[in-house]
Amino acid sequence: MSGIVIDNLRKAFAPTSVLSDISLEIADGEFLTLLGPSGCGKSTLLRILAGLEVQSGGSITIGDRVVDGVRPKQRDVAMVFQSYALYPHMTVAQNMALPLRMRRLSAWQRLPLLGRFMPRTTAMVAEIERDVTRTAKALGIGHLLARKPGQLSGGQRQRVAVGRAMVREPAVFLMDEPLSNLDAKLRVQMRAEIKELHHRLGVTFVYVTHDQAEAMTMSDRVAVMLDGELLQVAPPQEIYADPDDRRVAEFIGSPKINMLDARLREGGLADTAGTSFSIAGNIEPGTALNLGIRPEAFHLVDAGGPNVLTGAVRLVEHMGSDLYVHLDVPGTGHPIVARLLAERAPQILPGQTLHLGVKPERLLLFAADGRRIRPHDRAGATVVLRIKERV
Repeated sequence: MSGIVIDNLRKAFAPTSVLSDISLEIADGEFLTLLGPSGCGKSTLLRILAGLEVQSGGSITIGDRVVDGVRPKQRDVAMVFQSYALYPHMTVAQNMALPLRMRRLSAWQRLPLLGRFMPRTTAMVAEIERDVTRTAKALGIGHLLARKPGQLSGGQRQRVAVGRAMVREPAVFLMDEPLSNLDAKLRVQMRAEIKELHHRLGVTFVYVTHDQAEAMTMSDRVAVMLDGELLQVAPPQEIYADPDDRRVAEFIGSPKINMLDARLREGGLADTAGTSFSIAGNIEPGTALNLGIRPEAFHLVDAGGPNVLTGAVRLVEHMGSDLYVHLDVPGTGHPIVARLLAERAPQILPGQTLHLGVKPERLLLFAADGRRIRPHDRAGATVVLRIKERV
């Protein structure tokens, strides 16, 4: 078993705290992505897992072994860096063989001239070459083994970096934004290849990225990080459709979720932007809420009224099958973005008045402190919300 258990992990570069009490369990064979903006601490967490950084507190267990203080090469993990970290003077074959030579050959056996005369060196070198060739063929780079990194494209270098990690047959793969240097088309291709590689190997992958498309398409679960905190860990669709926190809802999704400030009044109606939305549940009248509306939750209606936003079109973005319509709605202070099917939407022009309806069940409700209020929470939300607003 090669799952990972992170228990109350902390890291500080005095006087700055980078990671705050991170606790996370990663199952054996799982593909987990650490997702967050630059500076949130995700790469630091990955480097601590690899043994390249030392935590300020907390503990890490890989498999059945606590690895606090264990050297990187003894952790049975392999890391793929953003920069690929290939040696420019070595061929592809030499780059991929290097970790095997360091692991399997003694210092004497690695000597350029004398090493070949050491017992079993020839047989071990031949075995390493076979392992490298087999891995390179699996990654489609068998024909590149004699080339040097300067003769490769970005995608080919990325495959070499993955192959160098893969040839070691580690218990855990750690990947730090390995696709960020590739163009958009190649990123899509390599996402599929890395996911296929994970299925084929069946080992644990921990992947770091700020790109939510990578996280949502590749992962079994996504761990959303912000400012050194772990906000939510869940499958991709749950992270999108059922966020625990307003910060998660605003970070996940493109276009970004629309947020409206509202206040609840008698009758379960939340007033905002010149209209009212029906809110089910026993929430105290007068409570301040944030209403989250995903762009695809809107639909066109003929006239204004309850559960309808009305405004003037500021901008229309044609995205092929979809239209992104930016609407100026009085009282919001920022444009509302709706994602509409192009085939169902009439010709929409800037300056035109539109009415966008929202079904109440499509609303995401957040308390003033940013925590999520779910339908099954609302019956008991009255007291909690009242207390929060007094603070």
